[in-house]
Amino acid sequence: MIASEEEARAFVAGLGDEPAMERLEWLIRALIEENARQNLVAKTSLGALWRRHIADSAQLLAHVPRETGPWLDLGTGAGFPGLVIAALRPALDVRLVESRGKRVDWLERARTEMGLGNCQVIGKRLEAVESFPAGIISARAFAPLPRLFDLSARFSTPHTVWLLPKGRSAAQELNQLPRSRRSAFHVEQSLTEPGSGIIVGQRL
Repeated sequence: MIASEEEARAFVAGLGDEPAMERLEWLIRALIEENARQNLVAKTSLGALWRRHIADSAQLLAHVPRETGPWLDLGTGAGFPGLVIAALRPALDVRLVESRGKRVDWLERARTEMGLGNCQVIGKRLEAVESFPAGIISARAFAPLPRLFDLSARFSTPHTVWLLPKGRSAAQELNQLPRSRRSAFHVEQSLTEPGSGIIVGQRL
């Protein structure tokens, strides 16, 4: 379990190179500044950004093949996990879907300042996004599972990996799905928060 900011930073450093860490250091500084203008993340988490947001996002990489894509991140908000994934894997096609205008502006600024040519910000509601086959679909507090699956199933193939951080409700939400959907998924323990889980699966 990652218990401190020092452990979280070391964990992330093991997943990326020096330029990636420089991009993430910029993200932390800019996020703190931007959070004074709009509520991107809870103020109580600002003292633990490496653990609560950066490492929490980066741990998803353990559940996907290194050579894969595109990565579709739904309801990206402040940029988690999408910006972190794009920073750590600059060769990976990462697409961030976010409909709120001020968040879109923030994501575009972050993408540009971090030099993430591999990252595309899609400023639309998911219903208006053109379908494409995604290699990975991630969503962090986007919607309850049934609605999330209904909205995003058209992006999924039998090989798509779903990565859904759900906090302490992960097992409960998964158990509420019909057996036909539930059987393809399981819960992985989060490395950054005791009792929290990540729903992982490969097909609906």
